[in-house]
Amino acid sequence: MNNLFTLLLLPLLTSVILAFIKEQRPAKYVALLLALLNFAATLPFLCLFQADASIQFQQQFDWITALNIRLHIGLDGISLPFVLLTNMLIPLIICTSYRRAVRPGMYALMSFMQVGLLLVFMSLDAFSFYVGWEAALIPIYFICALWGDGDRIRIHLKFFVYTFFGSLLMLLAIIYLGQQAGSYEWSTLKSLNLTAMEQAYIFWAFFIAFAIKIPIFPFHTWQPATYTHAPTTGTMLLAGIMLKMGIFGLVRWLLPLTPHAVHQYGSWVLILAIIGIVYASIIAIKQQDIKRLIAYSSIAHVGLIVAGIFSGSPQGLQGALLQMFNHGVSVVGLFFIMEILSTQLQTRNIQDFGGIATRAPRLAIVFLIILMGAIGLPLTNGFIGEFLLLIGVYKQGVWYAAFAGLTLIFGAVYMLRLYQKTMLGTLAPGASDFQDIKGMDFITLLLISAIVIFLGIFPGSLLQLSEAAVNQLLVDLSTVKSLY
Repeated sequence: MNNLFTLLLLPLLTSVILAFIKEQRPAKYVALLLALLNFAATLPFLCLFQADASIQFQQQFDWITALNIRLHIGLDGISLPFVLLTNMLIPLIICTSYRRAVRPGMYALMSFMQVGLLLVFMSLDAFSFYVGWEAALIPIYFICALWGDGDRIRIHLKFFVYTFFGSLLMLLAIIYLGQQAGSYEWSTLKSLNLTAMEQAYIFWAFFIAFAIKIPIFPFHTWQPATYTHAPTTGTMLLAGIMLKMGIFGLVRWLLPLTPHAVHQYGSWVLILAIIGIVYASIIAIKQQDIKRLIAYSSIAHVGLIVAGIFSGSPQGLQGALLQMFNHGVSVVGLFFIMEILSTQLQTRNIQDFGGIATRAPRLAIVFLIILMGAIGLPLTNGFIGEFLLLIGVYKQGVWYAAFAGLTLIFGAVYMLRLYQKTMLGTLAPGASDFQDIKGMDFITLLLISAIVIFLGIFPGSLLQLSEAAVNQLLVDLSTVKSLY
């Protein structure tokens, strides 16, 4: 019998074990071995999952009896892709650290963060969802603050304060809902008969918390500096997995709990998301720092995902779930390539690169594959997701789709410019000794490239998981709309 609690207990045990390992080399091996074990433990749930709208593999027990709080977890077609992404990316992120000196404590914090992330994605009660939400925040703050660069303490304190403020608003909304329902169960909360005013308050409390985490314009101001000055491992965790908490929160909690408010305010969120797409894309084009360029590109990509969620169409929601998975894979690959480039040349300025492909042909090939996936070239992972998202947004209006579609054009501009300036042209003066990728670096980027191509050719492998759950969610939303 598959025990879903195993997916929580394994990374928790891993974090405890790694906390007692003081040497760097054994810590890397243990962290990777146990992360791979947790990924392997995820596969039976994927194989046994029935692609319908039901909640499966549910487990629960009484947690705080006096407050009627239970720890209740389960998987459906919406949560399973997030769990799969988390447990797939963690070992890949560990692999990216093999070429660098990484303190064992970072691996311990990463594993503890994984527990919080998985609890968020599997929770079927609001209290444990909030516990997971906060449990993921604490280790990533210390990872960024302890091993970042520049003015890391001030920058990452801003990140912590921003996200904690949003979390406080969400906590107040959860307490209110729990008092109204007498329970924190997701199924109970979504059946509450809230007034339009109550839904409006709950909507904005949850939305601000999720918007900060994603981030959505204008709640994004913490992101560029945090991504830039965090260690590369921290940036991968933030961009590859942690921002998906906010996307998941929109679909799992915001839409079903406040359906009337979603219909009332969804168009405003759609406009904010599209503004973020254009704004971040323009700034990305102007960037000279590779890490900041990828950071702003992330804002643009998640803006399109959020627009798809609030399009209220099956294509938009399906595209959002597919694209959040694709974005996680591609952005980890891009940040890893950035780390390889900047470490060897001791700079992140695009103008200091050039002609690297002549010295590192293997790096140039995998970089091109991952970059094409980020742009959304056909037969790569980003194409079908962006196509579905634009169809969904188009159903809200042709002008919405026109401006949202700028992310494809601008994305091609800044990503191809990045590739041209780094890989092509005359060899940069400091790049004569540049070493091509090999060993674990090559294997890691090869695996990421393989995922990019596989999901580009077989996107249905993920889409079929969420189709029934998405359709059921939209039926519930349309039923509520007809009542008002």
